[in-house]
Order: sequence, then structure tokens, then C-alpha cells
Amino acid sequence: MSARVLIAEDEPNLVESLSFILSREGCEVSAVFDGESVLERLRTDRPDVLVLDVMLPRRTGFEVLKLIKTDPGLRAIPVMVLTAKGQERDRRTAEDLGADAFVTKPFSNQDVVDRIKRLAGA
Repeated sequence: MSARVLIAEDEPNLVESLSFILSREGCEVSAVFDGESVLERLRTDRPDVLVLDVMLPRRTGFEVLKLIKTDPGLRAIPVMVLTAKGQERDRRTAEDLGADAFVTKPFSNQDVVDRIKRLAGA
């Protein structure tokens, strides 16, 4: 799989871990650490898949997701929401806003890889 993956996550250890497992699978990985940066990056450098944390500084993942999925230029980007907030309400919110996949932390590395492969069309 040679997908370009953008990780939006404010926890450096998690970014490092995800980058490692995805790079090992052949992905080109980049990261941003707040919600505002996600939107800036998407406008200049579109990934094949966005991994989006819900709890981000400067703009929540849900706000970012809503903006992506209502923007005709960005809505086709597959978004996997990654969150420690595993409540059913959060899953419903993510689905209602157009998330393509929903994964709760802690997660299985293989599950994340499989979902990203699926979203990237691999």
C-alpha cells in the first residue's frame, strides 16, 4: 500500500506510533497537531486518507470533519476518526458528520492498518 496519510493528533507518542506502523506498510505519513493546521494542510497537500483525532486544540475533530464534508473540494477525502471518546454518542456524531471510519483508543495496529488500506482503496 502506498497511500499518503495525514495524521491529525496532538499526542506526539501516538503520532510516532501511527507513523511507524503506517510507514512500515509503505504509507507516506505526515502529521499536524491541531485542528486549524488540518484545514490549512488539506488545502495545499491532499492526502489519500486523513486520520483525525476528536480532541484537538484550536478546533475539534468534529468541527474539522464538518468543514471537510461540507466543502465540495475536500469532501471526497476519506476520514478515519480516532478517539479516546468511545461513547455511542460520539460515534453517531462522527457518522452523522460523514466520517468514513471510527476507531477508539486504545486500538489494534492491524485494525488501523486494515481500515486505512480500505479507505485508500488498496
